[in-house]
Amino acid sequence: MNHKEQAIYDVSRFNSRRQFIKNSLSGLGGMALLSLLGCGTEAIKEMTALGRANALDPLASHFAPRAKRVIFLHMAGAPSQLELFDYKPTLAELDGKPCPPSLLEGKRFAFLKGVPNLLGPQASFKQYGQSGAWISELLPHLSEWVDDMAFLKAMHTDEFNHAPAQFMMHTGSGRLGRPSMGSWVAYGLGSENENLPAFVVLSSGGIEVSAGKSIWGSGFLPTVYQGVQCHSIGDPVPNLSNPGGVTADLRKKSIDIINEVNRMEHEMVGDPEILSRISQYELAFRMQTSVPETMNIEDEPDYIHEMYGTKPGKRSFANNCLLARKLVEKGVRFVQLFDRNWDHHGVGKGNGVTDGLQRACKAIDKPIAALLTDLKQRGLLDETLVVWGGEFGRTPMMETRAGADFKGRDHHVDAFTMWMAGGGVKGGVSYGKTDEIGFMGIDERTHVHDLQATILHCLGMDHEKLIYHFQGREFRLTDVHGKVINPILV
Repeated sequence: MNHKEQAIYDVSRFNSRRQFIKNSLSGLGGMALLSLLGCGTEAIKEMTALGRANALDPLASHFAPRAKRVIFLHMAGAPSQLELFDYKPTLAELDGKPCPPSLLEGKRFAFLKGVPNLLGPQASFKQYGQSGAWISELLPHLSEWVDDMAFLKAMHTDEFNHAPAQFMMHTGSGRLGRPSMGSWVAYGLGSENENLPAFVVLSSGGIEVSAGKSIWGSGFLPTVYQGVQCHSIGDPVPNLSNPGGVTADLRKKSIDIINEVNRMEHEMVGDPEILSRISQYELAFRMQTSVPETMNIEDEPDYIHEMYGTKPGKRSFANNCLLARKLVEKGVRFVQLFDRNWDHHGVGKGNGVTDGLQRACKAIDKPIAALLTDLKQRGLLDETLVVWGGEFGRTPMMETRAGADFKGRDHHVDAFTMWMAGGGVKGGVSYGKTDEIGFMGIDERTHVHDLQATILHCLGMDHEKLIYHFQGREFRLTDVHGKVINPILV
């Protein structure tokens, strides 16, 4: 068979009745599979039940909200609570002593081996404010805000490695595939500003977080609810600008045509992901004007730059804090800041809970205090919930992979500190207590699911009612767990 005859044979083979029936059966099988997996009718019912024509239309909360928006400051790598907020003089007295073996029985650690020595606090503490909260010398600016903060001193989680613990903190599960907290909030409340995403992510510290970009993904929710990662230098969003020779009018016409085809396809197949695609095209077009304007900090007055320590044109945590204020001021529902400088194992010079932690604190102390000041001065703090913390805590024992000189601490799931401020949270309160060396929560322990339930509650959402049907069951951020931490709420 020559080349011409082969080409004719190939065309006829793919246009045969047999091939048509085969393709049809494959398509029907795929539709049946999607239905069984809950990717079709259940998602359509979900959108219909919410009464949404557009996936990001604003929705009423379950009850009157205490906060309208959230800024979540995640210190990726896990800061040591024992050098920052959980003052333990007994641990200082036991510095260098072997850890009691009873504390190690049945416990799993990422890197500790044998019977390690205890490591006393590597920073001094003082009491601040009317509440008398003990705060480290490493946070001189934040110490002025203790009477506006609610501390969670006995946090615990289920995962002792970074990526799973970050997934647990932000998706409610230590495994891939669940929607992030910001996506749940966007799904439950929609957007206050049709020209900006409901969920924005900003990162600093040079490298991405261990869990990767899935940590702000939408999981099984429609993709329109996923976080949009923005940058403080260059294009705020990659590929947002029009290519050369393409005007705004031409871009608008092309999007209108594409979405008309999408609407026709949705009428035929009913896939809700097509509605998400339509919303994303339209939002992307509006973002071409609104995002560059919002992400520009050069026009901020000098006193603001001095207060935050910002430097336009550079990528920094300080710049991201200022951008967070601008974003919530414009109505963005959930702003997630990741700072990747907090994994202080003591595996080398500059990596321990001495100089390494000091450097990390210096980068965030002034900007976060400035953010709180700025929000309060603008009347935004009462309606903005600010959350600070890492994915887990640090052990009272010293890690010695690189020798005892570098003074590091291993991952610890049983005790760490987080704090919240603004948005319906009482100021100057401390909830939870750890033992004398900060190893285990002994009173008012708070699980990650409790924190998630409380954040949703501040936004006016019942964590047990914020659900999504997928694969034949109801899912929620807190899975089947979680309780609202009422003692810290106004």
